[in-house]
Amino acid sequence: EELFREVLSLLEEKKIPLAVSGAFALRLHTGICRDTKDLDIFLTTEDASIALACLAAQGFECEVTDPIWLAKVYRDKYFVDLITGMSNGVIAVDASWIKHSHPAEVMGVSTRLLAPEELIASKLFVTRRERFDGADIAHVIYSTRGKLDWDRIVKLAGEHWEVLLWALLLFRYVYPGQTNYVPSRVWQDLIGRLTQAISNPDPQQPFR
Repeated sequence: EELFREVLSLLEEKKIPLAVSGAFALRLHTGICRDTKDLDIFLTTEDASIALACLAAQGFECEVTDPIWLAKVYRDKYFVDLITGMSNGVIAVDASWIKHSHPAEVMGVSTRLLAPEELIASKLFVTRRERFDGADIAHVIYSTRGKLDWDRIVKLAGEHWEVLLWALLLFRYVYPGQTNYVPSRVWQDLIGRLTQAISNPDPQQPFR
């Protein structure tokens, strides 16, 4: 916690645009409390470079773990993740993610937390054997009663709308009585796209 506070305080002092995600954002939007081993900070690639320079100048050990999406800030065995996008490179953090974030206090530091729309987008591709965030997406939709900017969520998913539809179908399976938390127009749009794609498959589409 001391490390988290120091890193957050320094970045806020330097006025580096950021939004905290992970367990802290999940708690804000769902009320679910989860122990966390790290602090997830979302920021643009450009601002991540500035943040790393500031933190290194203050004696923190910094490492670009993956230039596509992740850098880490260490002290002893503890660390903070600086995240600039999804690990598969298909969704990147831009300035709008920070603009839409919510003012909040994290461990006594005034900062910002990722909005629920971006939180959902950040979890769409976390679908590995060792970690699956589909349940978190379902909890966010349920806890917000679907009062979300659905146009923004669809825009964030972009050409990967099928993965969003997959997540929404899981939500409907878990909470069938709350199907209406996802607006009818969103269901009709995404299912319509799927119907069209199935009816007109493109054999030239590349393997993903």
